[in-house]
Amino acid sequence: MQVHLVDGTYEMYRQHYGQAVGHRDPPPFAATVGVLTSTLQLLSEGATHIAVATDHVIESFRNELWHGYKTSEGMEPVLLEQIPIVEDALRAMGITVWAMERYEADDALASAVAVACEDRRVHQVRILTPDKDLGQCVSGRRVVQVDRRNNLVLDEVAVREKFGIGPESIADYLALVGDSADGFPGLPGWGAKSASVVLARYVLLDEIPDDHEQWFRDGLTTLRGAEKLATTLRTQRKDAELFRTLATLVQDVPVGSVDDWKWNGVTPAFAGLVEKFGAAHLLDRLDRLRRLK
Repeated sequence: MQVHLVDGTYEMYRQHYGQAVGHRDPPPFAATVGVLTSTLQLLSEGATHIAVATDHVIESFRNELWHGYKTSEGMEPVLLEQIPIVEDALRAMGITVWAMERYEADDALASAVAVACEDRRVHQVRILTPDKDLGQCVSGRRVVQVDRRNNLVLDEVAVREKFGIGPESIADYLALVGDSADGFPGLPGWGAKSASVVLARYVLLDEIPDDHEQWFRDGLTTLRGAEKLATTLRTQRKDAELFRTLATLVQDVPVGSVDDWKWNGVTPAFAGLVEKFGAAHLLDRLDRLRRLK
């Protein structure tokens, strides 16, 4: 069995801005119709167990920890307005939806990965988002990330090739380099190269020595600016630990069981909704899908 876990917030952005490229004024429900279409595509490709996580409220508990953490400020109203519309439309389609308020969509996805990995029937979990945060959930080829926009699949080997570190170091990596999408800066002077080199040796933030001379003794003899980097980490380690907390995904959000995520067909409300969205063609696609099954 394969499980498909979709980052609904990212998918909504992807569909909205994809429509914006081709239309000066995208239709009012463009993002919603796009998400429904891409979900229907998963079903036509054979997906049986699908769940979509959304940021019903953009703010989360992380805003209480860091004042600069991402908010809904500056988000296009047409996107904000469609969040509940997308959620309701997916539910009418018969898709499991986790609409996050206290937590983020990524937390729901990470929690679902943990649940799926405990189920021996599941041979692969596919996380549909390019968000680097979710790299911490990748495991071998059983848990992979799928970037649908670029048609890429990242297993654990690919994560190591991309970042120079394994999934177990992703949160620590983000703590050092920051994450502009989520609104925390990382530590001054620390970049992707220095963070990957140091974490490739020490794996976790807590294991990195304060003394750069120890780095040299441990084999990091070619790292440029080691003394300055070590000084920054030593003096701002508390900030790094906070940023790691922000980057670490919660894995115990209630998401039900794998069986709860099985698609059993659309609800009676679906036809009326797609008519309202001007997307009656989706009903024809569903009819063809049912005939094939």
